[in-house]
Amino acid sequence: MHIDIGTCQIRHYRQDDAVSMAAAANNRNIWRNMQDGFPHPFTLADAQARIALTVNQVPQQTFAIASGEQFIGGIGLELRQDVFRRSAEIGYWLGESHWGQGIATAAVRALTEFAFEQFELVRIDASVFEWNPASCRVLEKAGYVQEARLRKAVYKDGEIIDRLIYTRLRE
Repeated sequence: MHIDIGTCQIRHYRQDDAVSMAAAANNRNIWRNMQDGFPHPFTLADAQARIALTVNQVPQQTFAIASGEQFIGGIGLELRQDVFRRSAEIGYWLGESHWGQGIATAAVRALTEFAFEQFELVRIDASVFEWNPASCRVLEKAGYVQEARLRKAVYKDGEIIDRLIYTRLRE
């Protein structure tokens, strides 16, 4: 898969993304906004393991965000099962040096449209920690609406915080 998003693109992961991924992801500011499955420190071995997980995904749900050939972040879907099978969760992260440039918003818009076209989804949602207003803006600019505030639902970095749920429905 390859989707152009301005000067960047969403594409499949490649083995040679591991070094760039480890360099970008080994950042406390990124880790602080991710679930605990995203390690800190983030090593080359962690990057290689994440890339290996994407190779056999069917259907493909996890992608790299790249600027030219350079890996700069990740984006993906978690397709839900059973009675939730018409819903998915979207997640994304971007290397800090690329924050504030509209790349994340463009990537979320593009993957959302791709997901609605490729899968029989009616709903896509995203979770944001309350201390991350930049991610809230990304989602709002991509057409997502805050649907819920789950009070004191997250324990991260020694604090108990609210979890915000943003949703976009198929039009």
